[in-house]
Amino acid sequence: MPRRSITLERLNIALVGAASRGGAFAAAFAAHPRTRIHAVCDVRADLLEAARARTGAAEAYADYGEMLEKSDIDAVVIGTPMHLHATQAIQALARNIHVLSEVTAGVTLEECRALVAAAKRSRAIYMMAENYIYMKPNVLVRELVRRGLFGELYYAEGEYIHELKALNEQTPWRRRWQTGIDGITYPTHSLGPILQWMAGDRVVRVCCEGSGHHYRDPRGDFYENQDTCVMLAKTARGALIKIRVDMLSNRPHAMTNYQLQGTRGCYESARTSQWAERNRVWLADLAPDQDTWLDLASLEAEYLPHLWRHPPAEALAAGHGGGDYFEVMDFVASIVDGAACPIGIHEAMDMTLPGLISQASIRAGGAWLEVPDSRLW
Repeated sequence: MPRRSITLERLNIALVGAASRGGAFAAAFAAHPRTRIHAVCDVRADLLEAARARTGAAEAYADYGEMLEKSDIDAVVIGTPMHLHATQAIQALARNIHVLSEVTAGVTLEECRALVAAAKRSRAIYMMAENYIYMKPNVLVRELVRRGLFGELYYAEGEYIHELKALNEQTPWRRRWQTGIDGITYPTHSLGPILQWMAGDRVVRVCCEGSGHHYRDPRGDFYENQDTCVMLAKTARGALIKIRVDMLSNRPHAMTNYQLQGTRGCYESARTSQWAERNRVWLADLAPDQDTWLDLASLEAEYLPHLWRHPPAEALAAGHGGGDYFEVMDFVASIVDGAACPIGIHEAMDMTLPGLISQASIRAGGAWLEVPDSRLW
C-alpha cells in the first residue's frame, strides 16, 4: 500500500497491544497536533471495542497482519509481549511503516540481526521506547555530564529490582521471557540511561553470574532465572558498568537505582522515597568540599534541560516519570521534522545485546564474552 504524504496531514498511528501496554501511549499521541490514533490492535478481541472507544480510533483489528495489509497507517506502536517485538517491527518496517517498539528490541541474537537488517532496508524510522532515559533526574545528570562537571566517566551502576511472581501468572509470557531464562533478561531500563550519560561509548564485553534459585512458581518449579543476576560490562572506552536485575526476590520494588562516577563528580540515586531519601550528587566544581553531597534537585534551576523546564500537563501525568510522553514527542519529531532519533536501531541494540550475551555468559560459568556491534552487521 503506498504511504500517504505527511507534509500537511497528521500521522495515522496504530497502537498494538492496545488493551494493555500499547494503550498507555494513547494520551501522548492524542495531545500531539501532528498525530491521531487511527487503529488499535489486540489479540483479545473481547477487549478491542473498549480500547477503540477509549482511544478514539477509527478502526480495530484482532490480527496484526490484517491491520498492516488493510489500514492506512503511518506508524505502529508495539506494546506487545517481549518475544513479539522484533517480528512485529520487521513486518512493519518491510512496509515502510515507522515503528516505536517497547523494550527490549528482541529476545534472541538471531532476531536482533534480522531486525537490524530490516531497519537498514526500510525507508521508515525504528525507535525503541526506552522511557527511563527521559526521567527528570536522568535527564539532569546527562546535562551535568555534557557540561563536563563529572570529568571523565569510568564507572556506573544500574539496578532493576521488581518482584513480579504474581504478575508472571497474570501475563504468562513473563514466566518464559523475563524469569524463564537465566541471565539479564530485562537490561534496558538500567543500561539505557547509563549509555546516554556515556555518550558515544558502547559495551564491548560482559560477564554474568547469579545468586542461586530460592523461589518456586505456583506449580512448584524453580524459576530458571536466578533470583539476582549481576552483569559486569566493559565499554569501548574502558569504563566499567555493573547491572543488577532481580524480578523474584521478596522485597519492596526499587526499579530506578543508578550510580555514576567520574574524575570530578559522582551521583547516587535515592533508593526509596519512604525515608525521605534524595538523589544526591557531588561535583568538584560546585560542592564546598569533598565530603558534602548536593541535592540533585537543587541544580535544576541552573542546569535542567528545556524539555523539563515547563512540561505540559500530559507529560506530568504520563507513566514512567514522564518518559511515555517525551519518547512519543521525539518519535514524531524524527518522522515529521527529520530530527535525530535518540534511540534508533543501533542504540536499541546497544541497550539490548549486552543482556542477551549475559545469558550466554551465565551458561558458560560467568565467562567474559564479546558483545557484537550491530553497526558492523
